Order: sequence, then structure tokens, then C-alpha cells
Amino acid sequence: MHGLLLAAALQAAAAGADARAATLAEARGLVNAGKPDAAIEALRALPVTDAQAALLRGVAHYHANHPVQAIETLAPVVPKLAEGSLEKREAVQVLGLASYLAGRIADAIPYLEQTRQWAEGNTELSYVLGMAYVQTRQADKARETWARSFGVAPDSAAAHLLAAQMMVRAELDELADAELKRALALDPRLPRANFLLGQTALFRGRLDEAVALFKRELEINPGDAMAFYRLGDAYTRQLKWDDALVVLQKSVWINPYFSGPYILLGRTYMKTGDPAAAEGMLRQAIAYDPNNKAAHYLLGQLLQQAGRAEEAKRELETAEKLQGAVDH
Repeated sequence: MHGLLLAAALQAAAAGADARAATLAEARGLVNAGKPDAAIEALRALPVTDAQAALLRGVAHYHANHPVQAIETLAPVVPKLAEGSLEKREAVQVLGLASYLAGRIADAIPYLEQTRQWAEGNTELSYVLGMAYVQTRQADKARETWARSFGVAPDSAAAHLLAAQMMVRAELDELADAELKRALALDPRLPRANFLLGQTALFRGRLDEAVALFKRELEINPGDAMAFYRLGDAYTRQLKWDDALVVLQKSVWINPYFSGPYILLGRTYMKTGDPAAAEGMLRQAIAYDPNNKAAHYLLGQLLQQAGRAEEAKRELETAEKLQGAVDH
């Protein structure tokens, strides 16, 4: 009798283990198929104390863009997973990424640093860890991380330039400027460094400084269409229309497919009394970028001044709709 009971118990345990394994496999398949919400639902059949289920639940929450739930699920389970196991590595990596997405930057860094030990070549990880460092004002660590990812020496001019470009992307212009100045101290003829410094000066209204920096960039890199464009932008803000016309035309010659210089050329021709040329430039800008509200607005103004009321109305209404879409 006791033997029959034991056999039944063993059979029930095996069936339970099989059901658990099937649920875990199903959930993993759903996550891999891009269906994290369905995976979370499937895992409801397993107890919250099940470490493997908790791991998958946290991973599913991360992929479902629920970073806070991912953190709450994974943080308690990490100590329960075997050191060095693939499960623990996955939990630590997802905790780092989820913490970053949740805005818990300082919390993310230790997890991301652990992950780097076994995922050195992971470019996504290098990007996120570098951004986490820079957002916590650890500029040297950020530069070292990105330099390793891009395969350049951490103390080289190239590394400082790369770090600056990433800092500009993170809208940390002061940190970027410091990196760019260090880059130029190492290599005064490094392309793009003066250009990036010039952009910061331009956006902050330091127009004379911006002009000098863009000119310096063009001495190093005379075929840089964006440097000509930004120099033209600076000249238009200084109301130096003739100077703007020359450099904006050069920008278009080098890269005729970017709408920015055409818009500035349209404004410049409007100011210098050549409405036909202004209209041609603005229509060309719209041809390359139909959703550019500035181009439609300027063209509407130009057509109003020419007494072409119906055409002007269409352009101004388009500009208003595009502005509404941006605001929405």
C-alpha cells in the first residue's frame, strides 16, 4: 500500500515538473517571438517563489516596456540564481537595462558593469553604459567605454571626439566642449571638432565665435557641406546676407539633397530682393522635405507679398497643420 502511494506521489511530482517545464518553455518562446504580454499571462500558472519563473517574468516585463515591474521582479531573484549561470547573467543584464530605462541611472551602472565582464563586444551595452556614465558626470569612464567599443585608444584625440559627439546627443554640451578642447589640444587639425564647438556657440548665440570655428573647420575639411550650412546660418543671424549667400551655395553644391541650405537661401534671397530665386529655393526645400513647416511658412509669406493669396493660403495652412502635428 505504501509503495503504491509513493509511486503515485512520484508520478504526480513528475507530472508537475513536466507542466512547469512546459510553461517555462512556452513563456520563453513567447518572449522570443515578441509577445511578452502573453508570456506574462502564461507565467501566472507558476508560483511567485519560483526563481526561474520570476526570471522569465522580469525579462518579459522588460520586453513589454515595463521597466519598473522588471526591476521589482528581478531584484529579489538575482541572489537566488547560481553564480556564473546563464540565468543570473541574463537577470543582471536585464536589471541594468531596465534600471537605465526607468531613469535609475546610478542603480543601473553596477549591473551594466557586471554584464560587461562577459559581454565585452555588446555594442548596445557599451552605448547604454557610456550614457549612464556621462549622465552621472563620469566623463572619463564614458570616454573609455566608447573608445573600447569603437576600437580607439582611450586617451587619443579620436576618443575625445567620439565622447563629445555622444555627449552632444545627450544634450550635455558643457561636457562635450571640454572633450572637444582636449581633442584639439592633442590634434589641432582633427576634423569635426571645431564644427561641433561651432554648433554649440551658434545655438548659444555666440555668433562671432561660431563663425570663427566654422571657418577653422573648413580650413581642415573644405568639403564639409554641413560646415558651410552652419556658417551660412550664422551669417543670416548676423544679417550678413551676401556672405550667407556665398557659403550656402557652396553647401548646396556639395550636398544638393539636404533641405536646410535651401530654406536659408530662400530667406536670404527674400532679404536681398530676389523673390523669384527665393521661391525656387523654398520649393526645392519642400521637394526634398515635404513636411518642413519652416519652408512652407516662408513660401506662404513670400506668396502673400507677391499678391498670390490662394497659393499663400495653402502654404500657410500646410505649415499650421505641420506645426499642429509636432505639438500633438
